[in-house]
Amino acid sequence: QMGAEVHGISDVIPTNPSHFETAGLAEIVNHHFLDIRDFQAVREQVESIRPDFIFHLAAQPLVKKSYSHPLETFEVNVMGTGTMLEILRLADFPCVAVFITSDKCYDNVEWTYGYREEDALGGKDPYSGSKGSAELIIKSYFHSFLAHRSDTFRMGVGRAGNVIGGADWAADRIVPDCMRSWSKKEAVLIRSPHATRPWQHVLEPLSGYLVLGQKLRQELEGTGSPGRRTFNGEAFNFGPDAIQNVTVGELLQAMIPHWEGSRWEDVSESNNSGHEAGLLKLCCDKALHGLDWKATLTFEETVKFTVDWYREFYTHPGNSTRQLSTKQIQDYMDRARATGIAWANQ
Repeated sequence: QMGAEVHGISDVIPTNPSHFETAGLAEIVNHHFLDIRDFQAVREQVESIRPDFIFHLAAQPLVKKSYSHPLETFEVNVMGTGTMLEILRLADFPCVAVFITSDKCYDNVEWTYGYREEDALGGKDPYSGSKGSAELIIKSYFHSFLAHRSDTFRMGVGRAGNVIGGADWAADRIVPDCMRSWSKKEAVLIRSPHATRPWQHVLEPLSGYLVLGQKLRQELEGTGSPGRRTFNGEAFNFGPDAIQNVTVGELLQAMIPHWEGSRWEDVSESNNSGHEAGLLKLCCDKALHGLDWKATLTFEETVKFTVDWYREFYTHPGNSTRQLSTKQIQDYMDRARATGIAWANQ
């Protein structure tokens, strides 16, 4: 819709169903099936495209899977990031790169205030540890090889809070688990109802990544705001207002009125799935003041957007979801403009 020529790289289509297939994205996106750990193959593909922007989101994204497949998690999340950084180190074309990690990259000691971009990195579980490690390799490559290429390169990092929204069918995630169970009129089993997370709709951090990429591009071209400090090499948290840090149980109770007959059961006493933090908050002041970015949707709107998408999908399972997703993107943009959010009115 923005007029870009889009290329995507993935090793597989990770779920069935998948948004890639239900929305027919193969018809509008150039797609390449490659393993992000295969340096030579990915390098050849990237150099043939010579992209103006790279958004690196390739990852093993599931906490529970990181316990059953820890080495794979570190290989994909750390060395996969290293693959893209090495490609950029050797690149001979101008480029803006935005690397996406996670709010789980922080050394979470369950403070009651939000983590800031300068706080310590780390992680007790393999997934969190892999994301903290990815941040370290990004920082090392930037300062060692990329920071001095001011005439051809800019780079930033996005750290997103917990994302919900339509078109996610991953295993062991709260919303997909609910939708699968409720669509079959079954109760969903919840293992951590008291865990608190910064819930946000998937379109929120995506808007932040695009704003960060735009600011970096303006800086590269010399068209950014005069006198403003560089964004190059900087990390930014993207998350909701603090009021949207609610428990899993509260999220469930907010979804239930939107899905008739929905119910859930607390199985936390039998939870043996490994360590997962009970409290996690983000401070997004840096994105607000540096990028003029903030979240658009209220918690109630986030829940409604999410459940509405799945209800439409399960009510009309054979229909393409492209129109459904496009409409929600437009509705999201309309809300952002109506509330006067800076990035939506540029």
